[in-house]
Amino acid sequence: MNKFKFYLISLVLLIFSFLSAEFDYVTLPPGADPSVSAEDGGNGFDNIAISLGYTTMEWTPEDEKFFGSPNAIKGGTLRESGTRYPPNLRIFGKESSYVENTTIANLCYERLLERHPLTWEFSVPQLASHWKISNDKKKYWFRINPDARWSDGRRVTADDVVATWFLRMDETILSPTQQVYYGKFEEPIAESMYIVSVVAKEALWEDFENFVGMTILPAYYVDQVDGSEFLEKYQFKMMPGSGPYIIKNEDIVNQESYKMTRRENYWAKNLKQNRYRYNFDGISFFIIKDNDPLVFEKFKKGEFDYITNYRSRVWVEECTAENIEAIDKGWMRKHRVFAQRPAGTSGYGFNMRKFPFNDKNIRYAFGYLYDREKMNREMYYNQYEMMHSFFSGTMYENEDNPKILYNPEKALKHLKLAGFEKKNRNGILINDAGQTLSFKINAQKGHTYMVTPVQNMLKQFGVDMQIINMDGTTEWKNRNERNFDIYLHSFTGSVHPSIEQWFRSDLADMNDNNNFFGLKDERIDQLIIDYNKEFNLENRISIGKTIDQIVCDIHPVSFGIKRLYTRLLFWDKFSYPEYMLDRFEGDYDSIYKLWWFDPNKINRLEDAMKNDTRLTVEEVDIRYWPDWVEKQN
Repeated sequence: MNKFKFYLISLVLLIFSFLSAEFDYVTLPPGADPSVSAEDGGNGFDNIAISLGYTTMEWTPEDEKFFGSPNAIKGGTLRESGTRYPPNLRIFGKESSYVENTTIANLCYERLLERHPLTWEFSVPQLASHWKISNDKKKYWFRINPDARWSDGRRVTADDVVATWFLRMDETILSPTQQVYYGKFEEPIAESMYIVSVVAKEALWEDFENFVGMTILPAYYVDQVDGSEFLEKYQFKMMPGSGPYIIKNEDIVNQESYKMTRRENYWAKNLKQNRYRYNFDGISFFIIKDNDPLVFEKFKKGEFDYITNYRSRVWVEECTAENIEAIDKGWMRKHRVFAQRPAGTSGYGFNMRKFPFNDKNIRYAFGYLYDREKMNREMYYNQYEMMHSFFSGTMYENEDNPKILYNPEKALKHLKLAGFEKKNRNGILINDAGQTLSFKINAQKGHTYMVTPVQNMLKQFGVDMQIINMDGTTEWKNRNERNFDIYLHSFTGSVHPSIEQWFRSDLADMNDNNNFFGLKDERIDQLIIDYNKEFNLENRISIGKTIDQIVCDIHPVSFGIKRLYTRLLFWDKFSYPEYMLDRFEGDYDSIYKLWWFDPNKINRLEDAMKNDTRLTVEEVDIRYWPDWVEKQN
């Protein structure tokens, strides 16, 4: 072999090795592959999109206002804490329904479209620049933005959408909800490098949202694994993402911390919707398991930049100018932010598959002995309101739902109907079959303060609730595997709820889905079908309210209380848009997307702390969104 051939072969092998190595960066010029025609989504597509029936977002100055502030500055690493480490860092699959997994999905990966922060509709381009819907509302086409790139520099293509759908449909990912959502579609088709189409099996209003809301993974990774391999290989290992942040494998310290790093090569950083968002260079998550007091102490020492407060006593008694010098001197800000985030549900969820909560009377008796109004007065400083709906704070809430509040007389009536009238020598109710009214609750150590008062309330009437302390990860695992009697129920709400994920009967006996309680009801199953098929919002609301009433009558959850605002504590080093938090979204996502470190404020804070001087204390309540709604009306 002559030297020329040797060097040529060596060069080819080197290039191949470079291209095939994981996370090796590939340099591609912006824009479409020149071999792809305009009709197939290539260069020139923008000029003919309307004639082909496609649409895209029409931007207005009002729109841009809600995608961040033009005053935003890039830089700095946000430090925050958590009290649990998720079982994995995957964006779907077994045990991937933690808030932490959702955050990773939102920041490191992307969907075809994203929700508009003002309307909450999927109408903002993300990976897809254009889309169209057939007249019968069953077929969708999407044009992938030719500029879209994975974090390793490779193109995002229609094949990535198809491959992601197939992986989500693989039952070995052990997440049946994925098959519920995406099983409503025929196999998606990559019509070209940039055009992907999909046909829904039926015309359902939620199908479009479900498909465009599917977080996309790269096909050249996904095609190499089946579902079970995906679960194993990518538990704490990241695939390339297309989003503004990436988690480097070296920045993952299992059970201790992980860090997101902002991508300088983020393909969409200059698009209108992103110019003023994703401002932190890094976001570091430090885990202090099941120890809220320690988190709070570390925050006060400046080890974390902000915290969201969930404990009323701490907020009212400890977060005061008298107790915290930094608040008194204006170094630390304390804000209540009023937005329109749906309340979701909270309370105590029952395992209806087993004794004693397979009896509706026991579930009702629990609700009548759970004095949440007293707890709100005496423990939570009247910071909350009573909850009576699965769709609390949304247009789907049924105001006619029964208001199950503390009433021992009614509780005793239901206990009698369940066969529990007598007590054993230990004072625990017992039935004629010799079964005691005793059950266990799996609770994180940090939640004992909430559970113990309820335990005492029940004990007065002969009901024995035993508290089993465990870490958050284990508790969640037991819940997913249906290994519980009763659990602390707390889930976020949705402007337009996907009702079937909670209440479909066929999910009741499967693990890793949101029908934790094991609810089975043919009436609800039929109403879910009707709800999914109803495109008229007014009619759909009516169906949703009917479902809400039936489920509340079955009583799989004894409702708790709902917060009226978000309680934030943060060091005065941030700036943010005037609305501070998105209208509907969670506080954490808003902070990641919209806030930034303000160099002037950082310098001011450092000088004040060094010289022991005071800063101006700002207004505590941020009422932008209630005021905005009032103006619209």
